[in-house]
Amino acid sequence: MDGATGHIHYPWDEVPGEGEAIEVAPGVLWLRLPLPMKLDHVNVYALDEGDSWTVIDTGFYSTRTVQIWESLMAGPLQGRPVRRVLVTHHHPDHMGMAGWFQKHHGAELITTRTAWLFARMLTLDVQNRPTEETMTYWRRCGMDAAILSARADERPFNFADVVYPMPLGFTRIRQGDAIRIGGRDWEVHMGNGHSPEHATLWSRDDNLVLAGDQILPSISSNIGAYATEPEADPVADWLEACERLSVLARPDQLVLGGHKLPFTGLPLRMRQLIDNHHGALGRLEKHLVTPMSAGECFAPLFKRRIGEAEYGLALVEAMAHCLHLWHEGRAERSLREDGAWVFQAV
Repeated sequence: MDGATGHIHYPWDEVPGEGEAIEVAPGVLWLRLPLPMKLDHVNVYALDEGDSWTVIDTGFYSTRTVQIWESLMAGPLQGRPVRRVLVTHHHPDHMGMAGWFQKHHGAELITTRTAWLFARMLTLDVQNRPTEETMTYWRRCGMDAAILSARADERPFNFADVVYPMPLGFTRIRQGDAIRIGGRDWEVHMGNGHSPEHATLWSRDDNLVLAGDQILPSISSNIGAYATEPEADPVADWLEACERLSVLARPDQLVLGGHKLPFTGLPLRMRQLIDNHHGALGRLEKHLVTPMSAGECFAPLFKRRIGEAEYGLALVEAMAHCLHLWHEGRAERSLREDGAWVFQAV
């Protein structure tokens, strides 16, 4: 039996192919879209409304993704329209095609206010070079000098590169709302930490959970602090959300997340998500016996070599964990001559 002392079970070991779908529950299709990065996919879901579909999350915007969606709509979605798109959080692999569905298919966008505001702001904020504030923040994190120098002269990733322009107008969901999708009533519960005001949906009628990136199996959601809010404490937000959502977890629930495979065994997974970060914080605290920048803290946090592809996400996650210890009074910080914050355990 799955549970806090049981195990996590994956009912499907095959994933949907490009342009294909797997029915994971009556009227619920699991679709998968490609991503041009190490985490090479995002899961999206289509819920049957009878004469139309509601889609949960959308993938990056690209010519290829448009073609895949057109193939999906003609094939597994049986030519019926997508009338609603619900986006769990603002990250581009989830929000990327939302504006396309609005503009080209007249779909209603449903999301949280924070997700919509963040996404629309970021689509309008296009930079050819990193901003002065971003460069300063990277120095504060202790970014490797060679990487910092290279990035200073490169066009940074822009949200608008992979997110379709977002028209005005959306429908807000908030904590405690109930929404009917695909013949089921769902309760809305907010996650945080990976993304602010991240919506998760919990079915009142059966055992389904639409989890986005708040609850993933086998990998940890990235929890980063960024130049937009350089002294934030997303680790505290994450731990609070996980503890709160744990109360809702049942062993039989089928969790449909934004990456990897659908799974059961949610009470155990929630415990793992919480314990993993407490363990990382404990290792980090021991590491900080001497003053270290976030960029010098990869070893205790990740316990593996961090390559170039993961460096940026690892850096902001290391900074988030250092900041958490600082906010909790478990570490002090001071500014080093090279512009990096260095943290030392108290």
